[in-house]
Amino acid sequence: MRSSGRRDDRRKPWEPLRIPPQMDAALRQKLADLPPEPGCYLMKDRAGEVVYVGKASSLRSRVRSYFDAGRGDERAFVALLDDLLGDIDVIVTRSEKEAVLLENELIKKHHPRFNVRLRDDKDFIVLRLDDRHPYPRLEVRRARQRKDDGARYFGPYSSASSIRETLRVVNRWFQLRTCSDHVFDHRKRPCILYQIHRCPAPCVYEVPAEEYGRSVEDAVEFLEGREGELAGRLRARMEEAAAALRFEEAARARDQLVAVERSLEKQRVLMADESDRDVFGLYREGPDLVLAVLAMRRGRLQDARTYPFREQEFPDEETLSSFLALYYEQNPPPDEVLLPLEVEGAWALAEVLSDRRGRKVRLLTPQRGAKADLLEVAARNAAQGFKSWHEKDERREEALAALTRALHLAKEPRWMECYDISTFQGALAVGSGVSMKDGEPDKDNYRRYKVKGVAGQDDFAMLHEVVTRRLKRALAEDAFPDLLVIDGGKGQLHAALAAAHDLGVATAPAAGNPGLPFVQMAGLAKSRLMDYGTARVISGRRRASAAALADAAEAKGRGFVSELERTPERVFLPGRKDALVLRQNSAELYLLTRLRDEAHRFAITFHRKLRRSRNFHSVLEDIPGIGAGRRKALLRELGSLRRIREAKVEELARVEGFGPRAAQAVWDFFHAAAAAPAVAGAAEAAGAEPSPEVEGAPALEVSEADLDAALAEEAAGDGG
Repeated sequence: MRSSGRRDDRRKPWEPLRIPPQMDAALRQKLADLPPEPGCYLMKDRAGEVVYVGKASSLRSRVRSYFDAGRGDERAFVALLDDLLGDIDVIVTRSEKEAVLLENELIKKHHPRFNVRLRDDKDFIVLRLDDRHPYPRLEVRRARQRKDDGARYFGPYSSASSIRETLRVVNRWFQLRTCSDHVFDHRKRPCILYQIHRCPAPCVYEVPAEEYGRSVEDAVEFLEGREGELAGRLRARMEEAAAALRFEEAARARDQLVAVERSLEKQRVLMADESDRDVFGLYREGPDLVLAVLAMRRGRLQDARTYPFREQEFPDEETLSSFLALYYEQNPPPDEVLLPLEVEGAWALAEVLSDRRGRKVRLLTPQRGAKADLLEVAARNAAQGFKSWHEKDERREEALAALTRALHLAKEPRWMECYDISTFQGALAVGSGVSMKDGEPDKDNYRRYKVKGVAGQDDFAMLHEVVTRRLKRALAEDAFPDLLVIDGGKGQLHAALAAAHDLGVATAPAAGNPGLPFVQMAGLAKSRLMDYGTARVISGRRRASAAALADAAEAKGRGFVSELERTPERVFLPGRKDALVLRQNSAELYLLTRLRDEAHRFAITFHRKLRRSRNFHSVLEDIPGIGAGRRKALLRELGSLRRIREAKVEELARVEGFGPRAAQAVWDFFHAAAAAPAVAGAAEAAGAEPSPEVEGAPALEVSEADLDAALAEEAAGDGG
């Protein structure tokens, strides 16, 4: 198959260029001046925004190919140029290799709408094992936290479910400890994992380092995909233990062997060799396409991922080339990369990947044989991924249409937001706003609010303030969501409606001018306990019989849970007296409750963060130049505030993220004569000082041990 670069040269010199009329003179001159050198080109719309970035071995041939009148309109993206294109800029590079690297940087800088874009590598998860510790453990880390710190890393894993399955097998059959170093150093008695034979409890008992090291070695072989070697060694260990009448040890080896062989059955060998290779498949329908990646390590399939993209009008060769550059910035390149079609400048891209890997990487487009069969498997995976993606889109479209009908909305709620209030006895009141676009979370538009103008416990006034601030921003940006969902009942909805009325924001389309902006609102009240003194249950228009209510009350008295104990979720609409009850387990109710629960979670998380900040104040926060990341690293490495005070500068400098200057700043804070008077009281008394009291919620006095435990628990997380 020819690459797109070769096809660009098929235009005859006498054939005219197909240039949009509105840019005839300016663009014709720019095209005439294009150099025949490698580089990158940036297509801009009429507003000056970059909409596409591409690379080329010859800028003149590639850019002119988009305006080739001899081709007609067989390529769908050409029609976009007539209506969209405003200008083209080019950047000349010294080589195609530089063009590959520059294209990647420009895509990340401008985020063009027609280029493929991958999620940030923080979404990928790796496993870390520091075998410098006498009893190492597996830690879950984000790929962005991966360091050259001497530890071993495994992954990345494409999903949380895959890493959970891996950890489940390792923890069950290889019995590595799971507790943090801080807990390991301070535990006095074994945890429940020791009781159920999942950990030998080296934190408490004298476990021989050689025996634990053998388990670590087995786990490493399993994580590196060397199950064949591991199975052979486990079988020999089982037979040896059985011959020596150590039947318990033989049974453990047998169970480990069964688990490893089961893993081998899941990973069928597809190639006779043991090379590492990635296989790419592509499936397109119009502007939508899916790229599938099959990761094969040591000759067998380890992982399969699909990446859906919309509005990819440009040629498959260019799309695939850009995707490869972005994908291998987040994932280590293998020995071979099998592609369904040739890409321009494949040798330059292979050279870039070889530099990243440290040894040669080959980009191949096989036409026959076993490797071509692998490409066919990848293509089928891409087609199946496309089908699943579109089916999911169809279900989401049906749910949005059903919600529009159920709530009698004037327009479909493509952009929904939900607002909630979280407070504790009126103190530290916060509001949250979460966004959903086309039925999926839109986290870029999540907002957190500190309630400033309300004293005491007044949820309605707090909600009025939060919605007022949100609508003021909407007025300034002239961008209103289609539907505002308020977490609460009729009172909360009226508070939000009052905020809109005070700002002059319409909550329904204007009769005379439906084109004016407006925002629709609804309140979603949680289900509540059934009042057995009433004669009916709110569930649409159906009534519960007195006998059913009596049976439910009797069951409640005996401690049983009845389906009649709670009312359904209720939706309150402006101008409607009674609540609307959607069908239980319906798609439209699921959309609303999912949005409401996310707003509630977001508000609670923010509220808890503020409470922690108020109640716990660490002396470490007063050290100039030492931020949250370094504070966590100090606690993770040294374990307690006392150890940090007693550490020498050299020991502090060895902590991850520290250098001589930062280490000296920490030491000076605790030991320098000028800092001693300021630190003495806090460092000697408790290691923590309570912040000023907030009305209704007094600050807590925290001991040094409690503070260390709280901060260590926070430090044990992934930093998110």
